[in-house]
Amino acid sequence: MKKILRFPLLAAFLALASLPSCNKDDSDSLKVQAHDDNVFMKQMHAMMDQMMAMQKTQDPDHDFAMMMKMHHQGAITMSQEELRSGKDADMKQMAQTIITKQQAEIQQLDAFLSSHTPQQPAVPEFNAKQMESMQRMMQANDLRPLTGDIDFDFAQLMVDHHRSAIENSQAELEYGRTATMKTLAHNIIDDQEMEIKDLQAWLLAHKKY
Repeated sequence: MKKILRFPLLAAFLALASLPSCNKDDSDSLKVQAHDDNVFMKQMHAMMDQMMAMQKTQDPDHDFAMMMKMHHQGAITMSQEELRSGKDADMKQMAQTIITKQQAEIQQLDAFLSSHTPQQPAVPEFNAKQMESMQRMMQANDLRPLTGDIDFDFAQLMVDHHRSAIENSQAELEYGRTATMKTLAHNIIDDQEMEIKDLQAWLLAHKKY
């Protein structure tokens, strides 16, 4: 009796052993791209280098305007890449929306900077929060499994980029002293929180794992 049972069990074991294993080489698995090879990461690093080199005045409104101008230009550059190389209609529309809104806000920032002189007293706490926000953004970027898919990587990294802009704007609301920049900060928070929701919804619908 034992011999009769042994052979069917052996056959079943051999059948299972012959099935293909699930590993990273399977066609349906998540593909990743080295961060140094990703076009958006190159653009993010260029933006970060520019912001890190910024001469700070320690006037929250002035420094917010200078840094947000660079930050917005970084988002525009990424969005232009999405328009050039992306394939998804929703992401291309998102990219165009970002370009339109943030180009208009850069004009507001330029107008403010051209007429504003840095004021005293200095507020180094604001600059510290700016630096913390930039570091969090780059850490979040480094944790992303980038795929080389333009639409997917644009959506992933723009979520982190927007969160950084929101954090900078929240710091402006806390430390800023001019109504013009505080109003702009409010608008950035409202717009980009909504865009993050749209980006995350798209990522959930197109996730690769």
